Amino acid sequence: MTTARDLGKASMAAVEAHDRVGWLALFADDAVVEDPIGPSVFDPEGKGHRGPEAIAAFYDNVIAANESIKFTIRQSFLCGDEVANVGVIRITFAGGSAVEVDGVYTYRCSPNGKIAALRAYWEADAVRSIT
Repeated sequence: MTTARDLGKASMAAVEAHDRVGWLALFADDAVVEDPIGPSVFDPEGKGHRGPEAIAAFYDNVIAANESIKFTIRQSFLCGDEVANVGVIRITFAGGSAVEVDGVYTYRCSPNGKIAALRAYWEADAVRSIT
Protein backbone atom coordinates (compact mmCIF):
# COMPACT_ATOMS: atom_id res chain seq x y z
CA MET A 1 0.00 0.00 0.00
CA THR A 2 1.31 3.44 -0.94
CA THR A 3 1.33 5.96 1.88
CA ALA A 4 1.43 9.74 1.75
CA ARG A 5 4.99 9.47 3.10
CA ASP A 6 5.95 7.23 0.16
CA LEU A 7 4.44 9.74 -2.25
CA GLY A 8 6.22 12.64 -0.56
CA LYS A 9 9.56 10.86 -0.81
CA ALA A 10 8.91 10.03 -4.47
CA SER A 11 7.95 13.64 -5.17
CA MET A 12 11.10 15.04 -3.56
CA ALA A 13 13.30 12.48 -5.35
CA ALA A 14 11.76 13.33 -8.73
CA VAL A 15 12.29 17.06 -8.15
CA GLU A 16 15.92 16.51 -7.09
CA ALA A 17 16.48 14.35 -10.21
CA HIS A 18 14.85 16.90 -12.55
CA ASP A 19 12.37 14.14 -13.51
CA ARG A 20 9.42 16.14 -14.81
CA VAL A 21 7.56 13.15 -16.25
CA GLY A 22 8.04 11.10 -13.09
CA TRP A 23 6.97 13.97 -10.83
CA LEU A 24 3.81 14.72 -12.82
CA ALA A 25 2.88 11.02 -12.89
CA LEU A 26 2.60 11.06 -9.08
CA PHE A 27 -0.46 13.36 -9.10
CA ALA A 28 -4.14 12.48 -9.26
CA ASP A 29 -6.06 14.17 -12.08
CA ASP A 30 -7.84 16.49 -9.64
CA ALA A 31 -4.77 17.23 -7.47
CA VAL A 32 -3.73 20.64 -6.19
CA VAL A 33 -0.28 22.10 -5.53
CA GLU A 34 -0.11 25.03 -3.10
CA ASP A 35 3.54 26.06 -2.77
CA PRO A 36 3.39 28.18 -0.73
CA ILE A 37 -0.16 28.22 0.58
CA GLY A 38 -1.94 31.49 -0.14
CA PRO A 39 -1.09 34.35 -2.48
CA SER A 40 2.53 34.45 -3.64
CA VAL A 41 4.65 35.37 -6.64
CA PHE A 42 3.98 31.80 -7.87
CA ASP A 43 0.21 32.03 -7.34
CA PRO A 44 -1.01 35.65 -7.06
CA GLU A 45 -4.63 34.63 -6.36
CA GLY A 46 -3.61 32.04 -3.77
CA LYS A 47 -5.94 29.38 -5.13
CA GLY A 48 -3.30 26.75 -5.89
CA HIS A 49 -2.36 25.01 -9.10
CA ARG A 50 -5.19 22.57 -9.85
CA GLY A 51 -5.20 19.73 -12.35
CA PRO A 52 -2.56 18.29 -14.68
CA GLU A 53 -2.04 21.37 -16.89
CA ALA A 54 -1.66 23.82 -14.00
CA ILE A 55 0.64 21.48 -12.08
CA ALA A 56 2.79 20.96 -15.20
CA ALA A 57 3.00 24.73 -15.64
CA PHE A 58 4.07 25.07 -11.99
CA TYR A 59 6.84 22.54 -12.61
CA ASP A 60 7.99 24.33 -15.77
CA ASN A 61 7.88 27.84 -14.32
CA VAL A 62 9.05 27.24 -10.75
CA ILE A 63 10.82 23.92 -10.30
CA ALA A 64 12.58 23.56 -13.66
CA ALA A 65 13.82 27.16 -13.52
CA ASN A 66 16.35 26.18 -10.83
CA GLU A 67 19.76 24.57 -11.18
CA SER A 68 19.03 22.22 -8.29
CA ILE A 69 16.65 21.67 -5.41
CA LYS A 70 17.65 19.64 -2.35
CA PHE A 71 15.30 18.58 0.44
CA THR A 72 16.51 17.87 3.98
CA ILE A 73 13.66 16.49 6.06
CA ARG A 74 14.25 16.56 9.84
CA GLN A 75 10.91 15.14 10.96
CA SER A 76 8.01 13.38 9.26
CA PHE A 77 4.56 12.75 10.73
CA LEU A 78 2.27 10.28 8.96
CA CYS A 79 -1.39 10.48 9.99
CA GLY A 80 -4.00 8.62 8.00
CA ASP A 81 -3.77 9.60 4.34
CA GLU A 82 -1.50 12.61 4.99
CA VAL A 83 2.08 13.32 5.95
CA ALA A 84 3.67 16.51 7.27
CA ASN A 85 7.41 16.80 6.64
CA VAL A 86 9.43 19.39 8.54
CA GLY A 87 12.68 20.46 6.96
CA VAL A 88 14.69 22.71 4.71
CA ILE A 89 14.69 23.21 0.97
CA ARG A 90 17.90 24.47 -0.62
CA ILE A 91 17.51 25.97 -4.10
CA THR A 92 20.52 26.68 -6.28
CA PHE A 93 20.00 29.02 -9.20
CA ALA A 94 21.82 29.16 -12.53
CA GLY A 95 25.02 31.07 -11.82
CA GLY A 96 25.55 29.39 -8.45
CA SER A 97 23.70 31.57 -5.95
CA ALA A 98 21.50 29.68 -3.52
CA VAL A 99 18.79 30.13 -0.90
CA GLU A 100 17.30 28.02 1.86
CA VAL A 101 13.91 28.08 3.52
CA ASP A 102 12.53 26.14 6.47
CA GLY A 103 9.02 24.85 6.20
CA VAL A 104 6.39 22.20 6.60
CA TYR A 105 5.59 20.28 3.44
CA THR A 106 2.43 18.17 3.39
CA TYR A 107 1.17 15.50 1.02
CA ARG A 108 -2.27 13.89 0.93
CA CYS A 109 -2.80 10.52 -0.73
CA SER A 110 -5.82 10.00 -2.98
CA PRO A 111 -7.88 6.78 -2.87
CA ASN A 112 -6.04 5.60 -6.00
CA GLY A 113 -2.58 6.01 -4.46
CA LYS A 114 -1.64 9.32 -6.11
CA ILE A 115 -0.90 12.73 -4.64
CA ALA A 116 -4.20 14.53 -4.05
CA ALA A 117 -2.58 17.60 -2.50
CA LEU A 118 0.90 18.98 -2.03
CA ARG A 119 0.88 21.97 0.31
CA ALA A 120 3.93 23.91 1.44
CA TYR A 121 4.04 26.14 4.51
CA TRP A 122 6.96 28.57 4.27
CA GLU A 123 7.41 32.30 4.64
CA ALA A 124 8.88 34.40 1.85
CA ASP A 125 10.44 36.73 4.42
CA ALA A 126 12.28 33.75 5.94
CA VAL A 127 14.09 32.75 2.72
CA ARG A 128 17.80 33.21 3.36
CA SER A 129 20.66 33.58 0.93
CA ILE A 130 23.49 31.13 1.56
CA THR A 131 26.03 32.18 -1.07
